[in-house]
Amino acid sequence: MAVDLLYNALIFLAAAVLIVPIFKWLGLGEVLGYLAAGVVIGPSMLALVPDTEGVLQFSQVGIVFLLFVIGLELKPARLKLMRKAVFGFGSLQVTITTLVLAIAAWWLGLAPTAALVVGFSLGLCSTPLVLHLLGERKELQTRHGRNAFALLLFQDMAAIPVLAIIPILGAGSLMADGMSPLLREFILGTGAFAGLIVSGRYLLRPLFRLAASTRSREVFAGTTLLVVIGAALLMDTAGLSMAMGAFIAGILLADSEYRHNIEADIEPFRGLLLGLFFMAVGMTAQLGLLAQQPHVILGLTLALLLAKGLSMVLAARLFGTGWKEASNLGVLLSQGGEFGFVVLTAAGSAALLDQGLVSLLVLVISLSMATTPVLLLIHVRWIRSLFEASKPKPVYDHPLDDSPQIILAGFGRFGQIMGRALQGLKIPYTVLDINADHVEFVRRYGNKVYFGDASRIDLLRAAGAGKARVLVVAVGDIEASMRIVEQAKRQFPHLRIFARARNRYHAHLLMRAGIHHIVRELLPASLEMTRDVLIELGIPREQAQHTIDTFRPHDEQALMRQLEVFGNEKKLIQTVQEAARELEALYEADEEVATTPPRHGNVPQERQDI
Repeated sequence: MAVDLLYNALIFLAAAVLIVPIFKWLGLGEVLGYLAAGVVIGPSMLALVPDTEGVLQFSQVGIVFLLFVIGLELKPARLKLMRKAVFGFGSLQVTITTLVLAIAAWWLGLAPTAALVVGFSLGLCSTPLVLHLLGERKELQTRHGRNAFALLLFQDMAAIPVLAIIPILGAGSLMADGMSPLLREFILGTGAFAGLIVSGRYLLRPLFRLAASTRSREVFAGTTLLVVIGAALLMDTAGLSMAMGAFIAGILLADSEYRHNIEADIEPFRGLLLGLFFMAVGMTAQLGLLAQQPHVILGLTLALLLAKGLSMVLAARLFGTGWKEASNLGVLLSQGGEFGFVVLTAAGSAALLDQGLVSLLVLVISLSMATTPVLLLIHVRWIRSLFEASKPKPVYDHPLDDSPQIILAGFGRFGQIMGRALQGLKIPYTVLDINADHVEFVRRYGNKVYFGDASRIDLLRAAGAGKARVLVVAVGDIEASMRIVEQAKRQFPHLRIFARARNRYHAHLLMRAGIHHIVRELLPASLEMTRDVLIELGIPREQAQHTIDTFRPHDEQALMRQLEVFGNEKKLIQTVQEAARELEALYEADEEVATTPPRHGNVPQERQDI
């Protein structure tokens, strides 16, 4: 048994490592790579892993961990703010999509009850797929990302009562036994839900406090797994969704001081098990069935994508979103989902649907999931831009020559600090910034800023560069900074130029251009923090300051030596290594002086402690 498990693990890892990077390199994303890897090792091709259904059931633990992590990110106050999107947009979309697909299924010959079940199951979307795609593109916090999450959350909740009703509908026991079975399921589910919330509210924090007091990372990680799996199994025992149980547990811990540690411990499990889930979905795809009925299955897949996409756009527009967001949601949520597998399987077991139809629809859902990353890629590259509102190109301002002493090129974080100091001293200055949105923003706070490119001679002259004494180049972009410096030096040689350097390379470029007043933006703050860290370690304040005072001139000298070998990487590396050895020697010499007793008098107490 152990050998079989290790063999299966080896197969899954090898398939993921060999196939997923290829899809990432092609720009198709991880999800499609995992699905393809599952198809390759599944029964449709190499048949390297025999128990496909078992793998699929186990891999759904990945969805449990995913929902737990999402719950951790959702504080109860934030969830309360989302209630309109969850219940308003969610119920609207589920109703429209279910009716459209159910009517289509009834028109194709299914009984009304069976058509309704098929419509609902195909209307569900894939939570892990959609959230993974949004996470890959860093769009979870966009408006369409938040609405997609709200919809998926409602769908997961809506699937729970449907799964409870299906056995009753299939057995025909609703008429015979009345509402008692349904009422019993409702009471059991409500009890489990309430029990999880109450126990989580009063037990979770003390439990994690106890785990943290052991100062054992393994114990803390074990406690996290205990909570996730325990909450999932509690809800599963009550006939509810395991993922929903983990989601609630995550929400209860969202305000906890242990949230970040918990998230760090659970992240590796979530990533691996989600990859396993997508591979398991790929393994369940019966490509033999596709070979037998290609036109039927591909036609149904295309029809499902179109029907769900258009239904999603309609629901989004009725909910009040714009066309751009509605189109994003239509493409992103056009596939079937993993809960569709569960609902269809339950309907087949309850004799509501024929097993052949269940297998066919499961394949359609799998194919729709596989096409979503490709459709999203096409949408992002070629279609999304069509919905962008064309903004008129802003026209540069014409600065007024107020006889400033100083011209500031760039008014970001760096320039604003200098501007506040100059304003406090009532020293006149003029600001040019090339970012129109930023100019509009800082103007709201009463700053006198002109929109314009400081590398343009006409704008510099209009801003008073001919009379000003100082030009401060506070632009972060290296190329733009050098253009401004070169133009200013050529046209206004009387200006004293002070420049901000992003890094040593930028500093070298400025030095080669003849600029001597240079401030590397991170150097002062880094040295100040280094001094504070040394003091925190117990080093006396005077010695910590002396360490920084030793470093600064040494670093300036090293910068000058590296300027001499600019462009020669081999000599540059050699110079950097020599500078590091010299700095170590300087500090060692300081340490020897500090620890050598003087010939006359007593050693100061601070020096004796070092």
